[in-house]
Amino acid sequence: MQNAAAQSPVTQAQITALQLAVQNAQSAGDNAWMLVSAALVLLMTGPGLALFYGGLVRKKNILGTMMQSFAMMGLVTVIWAICGYSLAFGHGNLFIGGFEHLFLRGVSLTPNPDYAATIPEQTYMVYQLMFAIITPALITGAFAERMKFSAMAVFLSLWSVFVYCPMAHMVWGVGGLLNATAGHIPSLDFAGGTVVHVTSGVSALVTCIFLGKRIGYPQTNMPPHSMVLSFIGACLLWVGWFGFNAGSALAASPLATSAFINTHFAAAAAALGWTVAEWIHNGKPTALGAISGCVAGLVAITPASGFVQPFSALLIGLIAGAFCSFMVFEVKSRLRYDDSLDAFGVHGAGGTLGALLTGLFATRTINAIYGNGVATGAIDGHWGQVLNQLAGVGIAWGISIVGTLILLFIVDRAIGLRVTPEQESAGLDLSQHGEEGYDLNS
Repeated sequence: MQNAAAQSPVTQAQITALQLAVQNAQSAGDNAWMLVSAALVLLMTGPGLALFYGGLVRKKNILGTMMQSFAMMGLVTVIWAICGYSLAFGHGNLFIGGFEHLFLRGVSLTPNPDYAATIPEQTYMVYQLMFAIITPALITGAFAERMKFSAMAVFLSLWSVFVYCPMAHMVWGVGGLLNATAGHIPSLDFAGGTVVHVTSGVSALVTCIFLGKRIGYPQTNMPPHSMVLSFIGACLLWVGWFGFNAGSALAASPLATSAFINTHFAAAAAALGWTVAEWIHNGKPTALGAISGCVAGLVAITPASGFVQPFSALLIGLIAGAFCSFMVFEVKSRLRYDDSLDAFGVHGAGGTLGALLTGLFATRTINAIYGNGVATGAIDGHWGQVLNQLAGVGIAWGISIVGTLILLFIVDRAIGLRVTPEQESAGLDLSQHGEEGYDLNS
């Protein structure tokens, strides 16, 4: 005898209720993933970047260096709440957002379909905040051990508003010039190759040249004081980067899986590429080279992570590891600029390379961003995408150079940028904060 319940017809109301339940479950899943991703990206700044940079400086500067990353976590959060989110993601023009979301007005717990249809806009806002925090923090590696804390705070706060926000709007904002789906120059940047790494890396180069070399550089050897701390920091960056790239899918989706895998493959390949290049160049593989290569691969895959296949990610990582090591070993030494912790050699150079390779390897098989059956990158036959990527990189370089120079000039004239020679010799820990990272007498 058949079960009577099995013979009962399913009503339309039951179907609708089931569909609603599935939709709500999917939204809950997406929201959970995005909140975790936001936390992972914050992990990249503190403790990841703070430890990575902190271990690379001399011990008299460890707290000063780590405080710079920590300061960005506080300062940029406040700026983002007041005006940053609105300028980056509000409705504006081709270059900058508007003022509709000042003080987070209108940023609610309901989705904003312009950006993410299955998560609250506040989730999207706080996720993007974490990108805004780490970007200026990356610049601190270029001027490590010689900028006043007050000058750093003012300069990078202004930089966040006048360089980062316009670039974020142009690439990701509604109506932005470089927006991939509706911009005049559709530039592919899945998770921040131009927005984060090119802007911070190029600005880092400008800043270290404007500020001048550290006392004694390059005659005096200035090795990292703790590779152990830097090693831990690099590993935290690798883990956090999954939130950075896979989280940029804005959903717990197959695209997030693709970005997750590509991120891991590129980091591993780049660590190998840098290590081999260094082994050939110096005769020994070092921990510093391996972790630097890892970060270079993570940087280079960032714009491509949601557009390429896994083997392409391996190639991007290998190329980035070798290329960035060349920028650090050869270009930096020949041009003799004092990029203390190689912010430009890794982020500026790696971000530029990654953005261009995105145009080469992006495929509709992974992300049909231009529509089903429409070529995405050169590997699909759309060679014009490489030109679009070049234009995006050029604009990022331009706004970073001009904006950074103007802000540095203003801050230098207003309060001065650099510590005195006596303060630099004593170290930033004592001269700027009145404390030491290590008590050698205890």
